[in-house]
Amino acid sequence: MRSTRALAMMALSLLAGLAAVFLGAQWLNGRAVQTVQVAVAARDIDLGSPLNATQVEMVDWPKENTPAGAFASRAALDGRVLKTSLVRGEPIVEAKLAPAGAKGGLSAVIKEGKRAVTVRVNEVVGVAGFALPGNYVDVMVNLADSRSEQVSKIVLERILVLAVAQEANQDQTRPKVVNAVTLEVTPEEAEKLDLVRNVGTLSLVLRNQMDARPTPTVGASRQDILRVSAAAVAVDPPPKKAVVRRRPPAAKPPDEGVGKVIVIRGLQKSEVETETR
Repeated sequence: MRSTRALAMMALSLLAGLAAVFLGAQWLNGRAVQTVQVAVAARDIDLGSPLNATQVEMVDWPKENTPAGAFASRAALDGRVLKTSLVRGEPIVEAKLAPAGAKGGLSAVIKEGKRAVTVRVNEVVGVAGFALPGNYVDVMVNLADSRSEQVSKIVLERILVLAVAQEANQDQTRPKVVNAVTLEVTPEEAEKLDLVRNVGTLSLVLRNQMDARPTPTVGASRQDILRVSAAAVAVDPPPKKAVVRRRPPAAKPPDEGVGKVIVIRGLQKSEVETETR
C-alpha cells in the first residue's frame, strides 16, 4: 500500500514539474526580444558618397529600439547620397541622406539656402591645419580703414568648414596644412567674404562647436593697442624716491670776547681793552 502511494506521489510530482517547464518556456517565448532588419554601413563611408549595395548590409536590430528613419532594404538606399560621414555598423537613416535624386559630391551636402565658397589659406590662416571638415570658424580680416590705419575685425561668425583642399571627410583628427578651405555660408556672407578677401588679409579663428552665441566686436586698431599700453603705464607709475630735507643749522650765539676802546686825551690817543658779553 505504501509503495503504491509513493509511486502515485512521484508521478504527480513529475507531472507538476513538466507543467512548470512547459509554462516557463511559453512565458520566455512571449518575452523574447523581437528584431527587425535594419540597413547599416558595411564600412566607413565619407559624406557626399552615393550609396550602393556593397556599402550597405542588413542586420537584426531590436524592434523596440529601431532608429527613426531607418531603412529595411538595400534597394531603398541605392544611389542615395550621404550628407554626413558614417562609420562601419552605423544605422543609415533618412536624416543623414541628401534628398532623393541628389547627385554625389560636395553640392549634395550643402544645406538648403546656403552656398559653398573656397578661400586660400596658409599655415597661419588655416589655424595650423586644425580647421577640419565639420569644425566651425570665425573669419577675421586685417585691412586699412579710411584713415589708412590697420584694423583687425571679425566679419563672419560660426562658419561651417565643409572641406579642406579636396577632402570632405569629417572623421579626420590629425591637423593637415592645406592651401584652400571650403566654407558653408549664406549668399550675403558669400558677398562679404568675397569683398574682404580682395581688400585685406584673411584669418580663420577656430571656435568651440557647441558655442553658438554671437559676439559683436568693434575691431582692434594700432591706436587702440597703444592706448591700452599707455593706460597701463599711467595706472602703475614707477615709485618715487623719498626726498629727505635737512634742517638748517641753528645760529650760534656770538662768542664772548675782549673788545678795545680808544681813549683820546688832548693830543694823546690810547687803547683800553674791555670785556664784551
